[in-house]
Amino acid sequence: MAPGLPSFFMGTIHLTAQDFKDKIFDYEKEQAWKYKGSLPAIVDFYAEWCGPCKAIAPVLEELSVTYSDKLVIYKIDTDKELELSALFGIQSIPTLLFIPMEGSLMVQKGALPKNVLEQVIEERLLKPVGASEDPGE
Repeated sequence: MAPGLPSFFMGTIHLTAQDFKDKIFDYEKEQAWKYKGSLPAIVDFYAEWCGPCKAIAPVLEELSVTYSDKLVIYKIDTDKELELSALFGIQSIPTLLFIPMEGSLMVQKGALPKNVLEQVIEERLLKPVGASEDPGE
């Protein structure tokens, strides 16, 4: 848990495979990726025994509070949700999925520093839909 946060305030949301199908993408019914959520999301594939996962967990909790009205951060325990781990080809943890409202998701392996996570959130997840890198395009 992020330092200074009361124990009752946990910003990240733990998902099961069924939760994933209900809230993110129903891979059993849909062929093409279409995100179901109403806010951009980050999905953290982790395990309780994983050192780097434990290192990034407080950062994700802190970001979930900072961006509470702009994005959702989910956590999936790879030891409990083998089907989801296999579906995304998770071979190393932590692995993060960055899910914008439109477009394809981005997969990143490893524990990223907070400043890099903030940059990805701002540039990839919160950038207005249709915003171009180059205004001349």
